Amino acid sequence: MQKKKTKNSFLNRHRFLFTGILCLFGICLLSAQDKTTQEEPKKKTRVDLLYADEAQADKLQRPGVQVLIGSVKLRHDSMYMYCDSALIYEKTNSVEAFDNVRMEQGDTLFIYGDYLYYDGMSQLAMLRGNVRMINRNTVLTTDSLNYDRLYNLGYYFEGGTLTDEDNVLTSEWGEYSPATKLSVFNYDVKLVNPQFVLTSDTLRYSTESKIATILGPSDIVSDENHIYSERGIYNTTTEQAELLDRSVLTNDGKKLTGDSLFYDRVQGYGEAFDNVQMNDTVNKNMLTGDYCFYNELTGSAVATQRAVAIDYSQGDSLFMHGDTLRLLTYNMNTDSMYREMRVYHKVRAYRTDVQAVCDSLVYSSKDSCMTMYTDPVLWHGSQQLLGEKIVVYMNDSTIDWAHIINQALAVEQKDSIHYNQVSGKEMKAFFIDRDMRQVDVNGSVLVIFYPIDGKDSTMIGLNNAEGSFLRLYLKDRRMDKGLFIERATATMYPMDQIPAEKYKLPSFVWFDYIRPLSKEDIFEWRGKRQGEQLQKSDRKPVVSPRNMNIKRNR
Repeated sequence: MQKKKTKNSFLNRHRFLFTGILCLFGICLLSAQDKTTQEEPKKKTRVDLLYADEAQADKLQRPGVQVLIGSVKLRHDSMYMYCDSALIYEKTNSVEAFDNVRMEQGDTLFIYGDYLYYDGMSQLAMLRGNVRMINRNTVLTTDSLNYDRLYNLGYYFEGGTLTDEDNVLTSEWGEYSPATKLSVFNYDVKLVNPQFVLTSDTLRYSTESKIATILGPSDIVSDENHIYSERGIYNTTTEQAELLDRSVLTNDGKKLTGDSLFYDRVQGYGEAFDNVQMNDTVNKNMLTGDYCFYNELTGSAVATQRAVAIDYSQGDSLFMHGDTLRLLTYNMNTDSMYREMRVYHKVRAYRTDVQAVCDSLVYSSKDSCMTMYTDPVLWHGSQQLLGEKIVVYMNDSTIDWAHIINQALAVEQKDSIHYNQVSGKEMKAFFIDRDMRQVDVNGSVLVIFYPIDGKDSTMIGLNNAEGSFLRLYLKDRRMDKGLFIERATATMYPMDQIPAEKYKLPSFVWFDYIRPLSKEDIFEWRGKRQGEQLQKSDRKPVVSPRNMNIKRNR
């Protein structure tokens, strides 16, 4: 019995606790409802009439409408409105204002027009006819303007002009925010600056920072250059641009393109990043790489990161790669102006008819001369030419003649065993129509040559010769015959009686393993094997009086 009573007491206590929680919840809910009932929704403020010379009201003809005439002054919150005459619609809390309309908000925003419709509920002002919005030094001029007071935003849609201290912007559609000083323009956008003109399809502009944000196809044109971009920013005060999406900078026949560009018009330089291309359409050459710097004031340029110089003036393009490509211009804007192209290091060049490898290279337009330094090798068909230094003289972008200086060696491969070979202190190789036709070898000349049977083109023996000056003639890019000037000694060995030591000259080396095989292969550097590098000598090229007057045969 006592146990049952205890159990009932326990249940009663919990029942009272649960009932208490419900009551507390109900009191809170009622209190919240009471509070909600007491808070009335915020009322819309009324458009107030402050002054008019004359006020009229006809409740029968125009119920709920006030007619105001003469020096009308109205207020809605912090906005004051002035006009010659107006209609106030009490039910809709709206106003129509006519002639000499002026809106003022504080001491920074003024809007003028011939006509105004103002909706006090939505706080939207629609002005028409000779509209001007003035915000400090910014003036927006149009024929039709809507001004949204809630968002502090004015926009036009039938053509307008925005002017500040530096620029004049026009477009078919545009908007301007006095609070943020930001404006957006669409359709036939034109920004006119004393130094340039920017035309675009879509543009954002800050009257505070004077920065134009390019959001669509745009052109920036000045007296000296042209920029095309579809995305980026241009600071109209500092004249610096940061451009994306394959933008293009054109100056004096040179076109610089990259995934992204930086350009400083005042300093006169541009930088391009990733997939860069600088194309000289006048001289028909090009620089490519993943980084390029160009200074239009000095005419200098630098390309790195898979940098390539391309000459396409002869149809068959020449591709040249090095760690760094540098272009220098001398005597800028004078009659004696010339340029130098410097390529270093690990230089590799390819064209279908000629290939080259060296450590560094310099080309000067002053004398159309290209000089290759440090272990240079030049290939032409089956011919290999090398020496301590190679100087190539160009004529209209084609090789005229090449000068191989010190430890000169010419090798022509017949097959995997037999090679025609000529060595001397120096060589001069002459070209006609891009083909090597004649080679003059001077000083300590050594020759290994395999004469050919004219009937079946088989080798008939090995001619081992030695002299002081040799003139070698080529035909179809192969050694055809040679002529020694002055005395020479020669030994002819039948093919089956050639001594093993006579197959190669002491300086013989065959560098087929480092030869560039294609325009893509120029990026794969392959150095010479250990011991095959030339040891530089102190000897100067030998030019004796009897050899100076010897000319090539054309």
